[in-house]
Amino acid sequence: MNVFSKRIDRLPPYMFGKLKQLTYERRTQGVDIIDLGMGNPNDPTPQPIVDKLCDAAQDPRNHRYSASKGIFNLRREICRYYQSRFGVNLDPDTEAVSVIGTKEGLSHLALALIDEGDLALVPNPTFPIHIYSIILAGGSVVSIPLREENQFVPSLSEITREIWPRPKVLILSFPHNPTGAVVDLDFFREVVDFAKQNQIVLIHDLAYADIVFDGYEAPSLLQVEGAKEVGIEFMSLSKSYHMAGWRCGFAVGNPELVSVLAKIKGYYDYGIFAPIQVAGITALRSDPSLVREHARLYQERRDVLIEGLNRIGWSVPSPRASMFVWAPIPQAYKNLSSMEFATKLLDEAQVCISPGAGFGHNGEGYVRIALVENPDRIRQAVRQIRRALF
Repeated sequence: MNVFSKRIDRLPPYMFGKLKQLTYERRTQGVDIIDLGMGNPNDPTPQPIVDKLCDAAQDPRNHRYSASKGIFNLRREICRYYQSRFGVNLDPDTEAVSVIGTKEGLSHLALALIDEGDLALVPNPTFPIHIYSIILAGGSVVSIPLREENQFVPSLSEITREIWPRPKVLILSFPHNPTGAVVDLDFFREVVDFAKQNQIVLIHDLAYADIVFDGYEAPSLLQVEGAKEVGIEFMSLSKSYHMAGWRCGFAVGNPELVSVLAKIKGYYDYGIFAPIQVAGITALRSDPSLVREHARLYQERRDVLIEGLNRIGWSVPSPRASMFVWAPIPQAYKNLSSMEFATKLLDEAQVCISPGAGFGHNGEGYVRIALVENPDRIRQAVRQIRRALF
């Protein structure tokens, strides 16, 4: 019985789901799998944020439906945060909206912008929702290749003017998942000029703004003069504050884009549970040293992993941001696909990682390793990889 929509037919098999299932099966058999596959922080949410959630949950007024665009106090705090952090002025009524995590926000924005047959420019490899939010909305994706020789930063000059119909949106995300690539403000100036010249909506996912190393500071797209004329930026509390399961994020920028996102969300949801939004205010008001400490934890894990892999003969570059290491498949195993290599590590090293092809065809030849375990556990993973591969 064929009752499913064409959207389902356009979705490929979920590669990460297969590895997750294999990991679950091994664990039920008593195998201790070290899971470095998903970017799912295993560190606890800071206690003051948890305490605020508990306090707010005691108030019966917070048990009602919330507003899909977010409570005003949260939107006001988001704007204060942007002013303090980036020097960007925002109006909480017209230029900020809360989202139930960036995946939800991006998906609903795509529904608000993309019609059947519309084109979107998306880097490849990339976080899968950047591709599939467009696909699920009925659009088509034009891939912008990210190459190692360009430090995995897209070259806008490679985008031909002969593409027709003209692309409607350009989706970017820096610091980048999965490659860990970073950019400076001059790159965003170039991107804003490109968007204006080509009348393209600019969408930026700033999920890893705070997970930065070696003195690097991630800029906001909105720091560029005129960016609000064409752009919207998403940010999440998931990584910065170890709040992944809370599903609390926001979008800021162009008032028309914010408005249309809020409008379509109004038909789909009643917003985030109000106590979570109240706790989100506490997170945004916390001392900057809190997120710096979280970044320090990830940097320590990065250093342990990079040193260990290079020591055993797996040459892997060190990222300056994100909670991932983007590793080329070792030369001796280049004949394997990224899925085959990831499966080999799962079977023979009892270590789960993500195949690069899961982030787009340009990710083939690489794997992504998440920095979600403590240093001792990462050292154990390196030992198991050495025994299996080298």
